[in-house]
Amino acid sequence: MDDGTARQLLSDERARIEGEIERLSASVQRDAERGAEPQDRADSAQIDYGQAQDMAKIEHLRDQLAAVERAEERLASGTFGLSIESGEPIGDGRLRRIPTAERTAQEQTAFERRGGV
Repeated sequence: MDDGTARQLLSDERARIEGEIERLSASVQRDAERGAEPQDRADSAQIDYGQAQDMAKIEHLRDQLAAVERAEERLASGTFGLSIESGEPIGDGRLRRIPTAERTAQEQTAFERRGGV
């Protein structure tokens, strides 16, 4: 994959993640403001549960953003598209679907079986 295509894929992924973080953060803020208003226990529990879910999603998105940053560093160093484990090329199809992929599909499967994330 050429650097321009990789750069665009990573830019699009960054924009998607940052937009989702912004949307969820605004939702958490609205829920927090509503939580300050008097309400019954059921409403309060529902807001607390929703906030916890949104915060977990934000944390996951921050992990994804860190993966984008690692991919951008690999692009800058000329190793984008190569497995961080073996140095083998990662297929363009996989990179188009998952621009932050750090391993070949087979390596990723083995990594996850070993308990990696």
